[in-house]
Amino acid sequence: MSVIHIIDDDKALCRSLQIQLEALGHKVHLYHTMHEGTDAAVQSRPDLILLDVNLPDQSGLLGLPVLLEKGQDLCVVIMTGNVDNKAVIDSMRKGAFDYLRKPLDLDELFDMVEKVETRKKKKQPTPREQTDEPHPSLDDLIGSHPIMIELLKHIGLLSRSRVTVLILGESGTGKELVARILHESSSPGMPFVAINCSAVVPTLLESELFGYEKGAFTGAEKTKMGKMEFAGEGTVFLDEIGDMPLDLQSKLLRVLQEEEFVRVGGLETIPLKARIVAATHRNLQNMVERGEFRQDLFYRVNVSTLHIPPLRSRREDIPLLVKSLLVKICAKLHCDLVSVSEAAMKKIMDYHWPGNVRELENALTRAAALSRDGRILAEDIVWQPVKNPASAQAKEEPFTLAEAEKFHIAKALGENDWNITHTAQKLAISPTTLRKKINDFNIEKPTL
Repeated sequence: MSVIHIIDDDKALCRSLQIQLEALGHKVHLYHTMHEGTDAAVQSRPDLILLDVNLPDQSGLLGLPVLLEKGQDLCVVIMTGNVDNKAVIDSMRKGAFDYLRKPLDLDELFDMVEKVETRKKKKQPTPREQTDEPHPSLDDLIGSHPIMIELLKHIGLLSRSRVTVLILGESGTGKELVARILHESSSPGMPFVAINCSAVVPTLLESELFGYEKGAFTGAEKTKMGKMEFAGEGTVFLDEIGDMPLDLQSKLLRVLQEEEFVRVGGLETIPLKARIVAATHRNLQNMVERGEFRQDLFYRVNVSTLHIPPLRSRREDIPLLVKSLLVKICAKLHCDLVSVSEAAMKKIMDYHWPGNVRELENALTRAAALSRDGRILAEDIVWQPVKNPASAQAKEEPFTLAEAEKFHIAKALGENDWNITHTAQKLAISPTTLRKKINDFNIEKPTL
């Protein structure tokens, strides 16, 4: 049983949640202003606080740091009905335990309360407090699907530290965008240096990373600073790290281990101050097994992982993406904003988009350029045939009926970022049945 405080000016919602939670044995108190809720929390120190963003006297996001400062080890969950992705990262950075979108999903709320109870039993410390630092613009990271909300939460949590991060996702999902958002959340004002490991000639990649001394090789007429040095305390983004040559992998491993490097042809060690963020669309574990990627380097870059879902796993976000992309595209083409016909939107929604957001943007750009009377029609939406990268990942087919069911459930859980309620809806079963099948099949949730 937990003591729960709800700080929300929606009295009907407060009363409804109070009835639901007290039916489960919890003790619930209601407060309708930030000031009232903060005073009560400091005095009685509840196990959980459900905090609304839009309060009459103060924003919940602005009051969150004060609340956590006055009552250390408080567990606060932010609630809002606003579709604001900035608020997700902001709340997690400032120390919130979780973030829920209104209208609230009761199963999701109950699962979160269970997490709080488990946390209380284990006496886990709360994350360290955060300061009100400049926050990045998330205008390009569009989506309100639960998978995207979880991604934003994880970005917010990782922005608290400078651990090495590996970003995984298919081509076109926006791995560099996520890396830039993580950078702006943790190191605003510092350099962000991107290096495409597959686009740079292997013999030049080492010089690009570490720099070189004058006379190190033919043509080295002066000392050049490498990108790791130039990044300072910012971020070095190693895109498509799976394409890095093996000999350079060993040198990068040493840099990550020793946190220092030497320019090509030099002797002086230079400290590594930047955060390393790597990304790839390839399966590094399979590459390790084939001897194409160093296992020890894999462990070094895979300290924490961000998985970006393919567009086909969050089709509900497509209309939002279309609207946002068209604003950007029409500004670039210097044309009036175009609209999308119902038939064109249906065609867009029905396509599986193997090239993800990048392919969608390309298709919309062609359509906007060819549109007549400021309207995109179904025939304006065209795409090039592309092999679905997801098909290459499914190498082993399940054989027995039980194996097929386990495979299908695990796949559905992954596509819905292990949200029990949403996965159960997709599978047309109850959340209780889904939890039982997870236990029966011993399906384990992958760790970040």
